[in-house]
Amino acid sequence: MPSATFWITIVLAAAAGVGFAVVWMRARNAAQNTANDARTAADAARPMADALARIETQMREIESQRQHALGGLEAHLATLSKETLALSQALRGPNSRGRWGELTLRRVAELAGMAPYCDFFEQQTEDRKRPDMLVKLPGGRTLAVDAKAPLSAYLDAEEAADPATRAAALDRHSQQLWRHVMDLSTREYWAQFDPAPEMVVLFLPGEHFMSAALERNRDLLELALAKKVLLATPVTLVSILKGVSYGWRQERLAKNAEELRRIAGEFHERVRAFAEFYVDSGRHLSKSIEAYNRSVASWDARLLPSLKRMRELGVGGSAEPPQPIRIDTAARQPELPADHPKRAEGICPT
Repeated sequence: MPSATFWITIVLAAAAGVGFAVVWMRARNAAQNTANDARTAADAARPMADALARIETQMREIESQRQHALGGLEAHLATLSKETLALSQALRGPNSRGRWGELTLRRVAELAGMAPYCDFFEQQTEDRKRPDMLVKLPGGRTLAVDAKAPLSAYLDAEEAADPATRAAALDRHSQQLWRHVMDLSTREYWAQFDPAPEMVVLFLPGEHFMSAALERNRDLLELALAKKVLLATPVTLVSILKGVSYGWRQERLAKNAEELRRIAGEFHERVRAFAEFYVDSGRHLSKSIEAYNRSVASWDARLLPSLKRMRELGVGGSAEPPQPIRIDTAARQPELPADHPKRAEGICPT
């Protein structure tokens, strides 16, 4: 029994060792497979990780550039805000507004092609009865234009924080424009020129100034016309000046037509005088041909027989004298009008 037990124990131990070896080999293979799978997964994920790293780097660069651009934009906005504030403060001054209106008025005249027909007067004195521009019209008439830029109340309206404040500022803007209309109506520009212009043009250098005033007073245009004042914006004034320019072109065409008529009459008179000389030369040429033919006849009838007789008597050389040839073609005279005095004398084409 002891020996049998010993061998059973040996067999069981060997079986256990084999089992443990099998289990260990399987565990080892499983670990190797897991490691291989991990390495394969890592290899497969590496391109994605690299791409994510590059994207992250690019995002950092973009963010840096955005921060830099934002800083520059903030600096530009700060500068623009300061310049806008300075411009707004400058435009609130009457001298700056007046100068701006005059420059805009000159530019409009240049765009309309009317600069040669406009007289500009820069406001360098206190002469309030002188317009900013005089437009010369065909026929010797003139059109007075005065530039105004009511900005103070308009700027207050643009800076208003609530509708009520804006409406009050626009009311003041409309009232300021109406005061300019009344001021121009009392200057009586039409009494300074001869012939007198029918009205004066109040030029506003911006369309928005007109629309803002009409927003609060829709009858402003009619009321101004009743005072012989025409409210005009750049677009309106360009249209007016374009019409005046067309009138000047028609005036030039009429003058050119008159000059052409005068030149044509003068040319006709010169051609008539030349035709008289031409007819006289033809008449004299015909007389010359007649005289020549008579001389040929005299040569044939009187001189040639005497020359032949003298040669027969041995006087003179043996050479024959040249023989004149009679001209049978008559000089053709030009056609004259039926009422021409030379035609009445019988001088007409042959």
